Amino acid sequence: MQEIKSLNLDELTQAIKDLGEPAFRAKQLYEWMHKKLVGSYDDIGNIPKSLKVKLNDNFEYTALKMVTVQESKIDDTKKFLFALKDGNVIESVWMKYKFGYSVCISSQVGCRMGCKFCASTLDGLERNLTPAEMLDQIYSMSRITGERVSHVVVMGSGEPLDNYDNIIKFIELLTDKNGLNLSQRNLTVSTCGIVPNMKKLADRHLQINLAISLHASNNEKRKSLMPIANKYEIHEVIDACKYYFDTTGRQLTFEYSLVGGVNDKDEDADELAGLLHGLNCFVNLIPVNPIKERDFSPSDRARVISFKNKLEKRGINVTIRREMGRDIDGACGQLRRRHITEGKE
Repeated sequence: MQEIKSLNLDELTQAIKDLGEPAFRAKQLYEWMHKKLVGSYDDIGNIPKSLKVKLNDNFEYTALKMVTVQESKIDDTKKFLFALKDGNVIESVWMKYKFGYSVCISSQVGCRMGCKFCASTLDGLERNLTPAEMLDQIYSMSRITGERVSHVVVMGSGEPLDNYDNIIKFIELLTDKNGLNLSQRNLTVSTCGIVPNMKKLADRHLQINLAISLHASNNEKRKSLMPIANKYEIHEVIDACKYYFDTTGRQLTFEYSLVGGVNDKDEDADELAGLLHGLNCFVNLIPVNPIKERDFSPSDRARVISFKNKLEKRGINVTIRREMGRDIDGACGQLRRRHITEGKE
């Protein structure tokens, strides 16, 4: 059964007319779903009961069920575990900043990219999320907290550009002026470097932010951390980044997880600066989040600062990611994996 919240307004208008209903009902329904963020057909106030029956018979209304939430005692970060209709579970994160509320959502159930420091990929890919399932992570957290989201990051479990068509539809719906109307500039999509889809995304001339999970300064080291480097060599990824900037004019972000003794040496910083020279970008340094299935440990604070200083001296803009919710299951996929593992015991 088709998900009604995955339809744009034009598609919804046609669907309503196909049900023998007047076209204006589509606009009403769209606003209830994407502006008022109601959790079911029953919560919609100004459409007749007869139409609700037709909708219920013909279209699935996606509304995620919260399984659990972890709340940080350090800051206002909340990590949600949501259940999908097929019994799978996904993670989403709610974070409070001075500028407002930011959410980090998942794009897939699991992940097949195999990055060595990520819990999301330990059990492989289960399936892609639909546009409605991505949207309702945001809508559900807004309903639960009573707050409006100002920024969205697609950087949770999954590789967004491995779910390309659904991501594009999600962006269309999220930024539609008839719905939540989030500015494209307040939306960040991450990728580990699927080169053809990076170029396809660039050709759409969107104003979103693209974040590249780089995590190494050369291809050999990147292959040891990220299997995607066996398919797309690091310089291919950088060339795709240049194409993205030249096409869209949008500054790029490079995510770099610092793993103690692995990719955090002075020579790594020098090599990274050379790799990124001339690109309009900044580097976001992230002390790696340890997971029990791997023996990686984060670089200590002094090494992180030294690495940052090295890059800055070479003219690279650098930030160190603010650690949110350090006292809860912080790394992508940790909460979901713990839930699955405990369920098997």
